[in-house]
Amino acid sequence: MLNQSAHIDTFARDNLPPIDQWPEFKLEGFDYPEKLNAGFELTDAMVAKGFGDFTALIGNGRRRTYKELTDWSNRIAHVLVDEYGVQPGNRVLIRSGNNPAMVACWLAATKVGAVVVNTMPMLRAFELTQIVDKAEISHALCDARLMEEMTACAKDSAFLRHVIDFDGTAQHDATLDKLALDKSVTFQSVETANDDVALLGFTSGSTGAPKATMHFHRDLMIVADGYAKEVLNVQPEDVFVGSPPLAFTFGLGGLAVFPLRFGASAVLLEDASPPRMIEIIQKYKATVCFTAPTAYRAMLSAMEQGADLSSLRAAVSAGETLPAPVYNDWILKTGKPMLDGIGATEMLHIFISNRFDDHKPSCTGKPVSGYEAKIIDLDGVEVPRGEVGRLAVRGPTGCRYLNDDRQLAYTLDGWNITGDAFTMDVDGYLHFAARNDDMIISSGYNIAGPEVEAALLAHPAVSECAVIGVPDEARGMIVQAHVVLAQGDPTPEMAKLLQDHVKATIAPYKYPREVKFTLALPKTQTGKIQRFRLQDVRET
Repeated sequence: MLNQSAHIDTFARDNLPPIDQWPEFKLEGFDYPEKLNAGFELTDAMVAKGFGDFTALIGNGRRRTYKELTDWSNRIAHVLVDEYGVQPGNRVLIRSGNNPAMVACWLAATKVGAVVVNTMPMLRAFELTQIVDKAEISHALCDARLMEEMTACAKDSAFLRHVIDFDGTAQHDATLDKLALDKSVTFQSVETANDDVALLGFTSGSTGAPKATMHFHRDLMIVADGYAKEVLNVQPEDVFVGSPPLAFTFGLGGLAVFPLRFGASAVLLEDASPPRMIEIIQKYKATVCFTAPTAYRAMLSAMEQGADLSSLRAAVSAGETLPAPVYNDWILKTGKPMLDGIGATEMLHIFISNRFDDHKPSCTGKPVSGYEAKIIDLDGVEVPRGEVGRLAVRGPTGCRYLNDDRQLAYTLDGWNITGDAFTMDVDGYLHFAARNDDMIISSGYNIAGPEVEAALLAHPAVSECAVIGVPDEARGMIVQAHVVLAQGDPTPEMAKLLQDHVKATIAPYKYPREVKFTLALPKTQTGKIQRFRLQDVRET
């Protein structure tokens, strides 16, 4: 039974999936008051707890304290309500790179009871229009540097009434900033229900119509009070840095919710390339990093060249399989483990993870407190330990798609079916095999691409690689490897060398029968390899 909603605009609650299609939510240990506003909890409440003078955000060359962030977001909240008539439940889109202004806008919109939709700067008008139409968005806050596509989206929109520019730099020289100057630094946050929708997370990298995952105010607190507290043990002294966009729930959690929940700091980078992150880690003595394995490989190389990354106590890897060679090299170089984990937009954040005192290579770990996991077959029956099957998980967060028949495909008998193939060993540790739709079946053998990738990465000639299955008349599918070389030439002899290396490293039947050399692998902004695009990659 849902609580009494504070939303005047009831669109979000009206478009929740039917209750009988929800997964089971296990909320034991996550007790929140009936009225809960995540924006207030991460700012005003932190100031009241004594964190006002602590640094909250670092970006664009300056630090902002919790008191400054609270005042800033409260001024913006007044503008949204007083000047633009935002009502609780209205959907507000934010278009920006990773900068403090985006966080301030997100917090402000959350405080006024809006349902926020964070979007990446690389989206074009067509993609923005899909999101606006799906969520019936009425207001958009856009970094002034990114207005062209946003304006084009709004031009013929049936829903988007207001597009307000803000200054994503430190100059505060845009419409929203100027209007906020004269506003009060105090704002009475809307007393939203803990199960009012606070965030719509659109799934990344999907084909066809986008899916919008629906997350409550309590969910934003749960991922911090669960994973961030239990696994990361976040302290006020921590400094977070990372590459995932705030537009993704992985980035919003790791670079905003987690640090702000515990009085820590976050360094926000619009350019989160590995060289830039390496520079920032050294400058600000960052302690917690969220990024993909490819960036950690670059950090390992930088340390060989003399970079001092010793301040990092937690290196979180998610979004892409962590190859055992990277894990082993990191421990060898730093003496600290890498925390591999898996999350999903539908689940909001990481729900299975290694721990500082319980970790191993080629292992995703065990469920975060509050979550359960099992491995099932196509009929939903649990498979024996050690067998590959579909990952099913349930806990305090879970899938709720906005008005979408695909809800039925993600949930089964109260469990979330994540789309990943896993094994669970006799000790309860979970091991990633592949995406369910990426498992390569060749001559009747199940071959997990990440295992072949790990073998290739263990060869010194390989800088990066990705493995996919391609159709083959004789075998059904064959393993095809796309390789970026660190040394040597892209010749047939090199391909044969790598094939022989894989045969000698893992079961010979898993070796890549085709090796394609490329200068770069297609990736998302978070560094996740886009394997679906590799079908079109040609030999260089």
